[in-house]
Amino acid sequence: MDGVGAVPRGSAAEEIPVHHRRATTDDAEAMAEVITRAFATDPLWGPALARPDGATHHLRPYWDLYVAGALRFDCSGIAGGVDALTVWIPPGEEEMSPDQYDAVLALLRAELPSAYDDLLEVFARFDAAHPHDEPHYYLSLFATRPESRGRGIGMGLLRADLAAYDAEGVPTYLESSNPANDARYGAVGYRAVGRFEHPSTGAVVTTMWRPVGG
Repeated sequence: MDGVGAVPRGSAAEEIPVHHRRATTDDAEAMAEVITRAFATDPLWGPALARPDGATHHLRPYWDLYVAGALRFDCSGIAGGVDALTVWIPPGEEEMSPDQYDAVLALLRAELPSAYDDLLEVFARFDAAHPHDEPHYYLSLFATRPESRGRGIGMGLLRADLAAYDAEGVPTYLESSNPANDARYGAVGYRAVGRFEHPSTGAVVTTMWRPVGG
């Protein structure tokens, strides 16, 4: 449901060797912190989750729920000391449990009442755009620690994940919430298959599909 943003600025030629591993529940707090910082400036989620008073205390609990939902499965990735992360949802599964989703709605209703209806519409647009006719891995979130950007760490992790899913023979899908990142995804084999906008801000989300092998 959540767009992909905060991708490092490095090109493939600038990628440096970094240890990659599967994320575990022990990584949950660090992952949520990196996502909170990285998505604060995302063109879609930055404004969509902003409180009128400028407070930010609600952001970490929001992303905590998405991380917890994804860590029910063993397919999210970590690069280095949580310098970058990929949050994947396996074929046929949901981003979070019904209880977790209810907690997201309760949080947004309490913290962002003026934006609540818009957020429900955004969620509906994500769901309507999501393909359901072919099993695939879904890249729900992709983030790099701000001070680690520009070193190719995130793209190196993504390439490693895609190689593993290619070996399984399973395609992947993502939503890019930052148009500046679309070309990077194209470089690893994704192609744009659709788009939609935030109902009030007009922020564009591009839906992208990658067949096996890119």
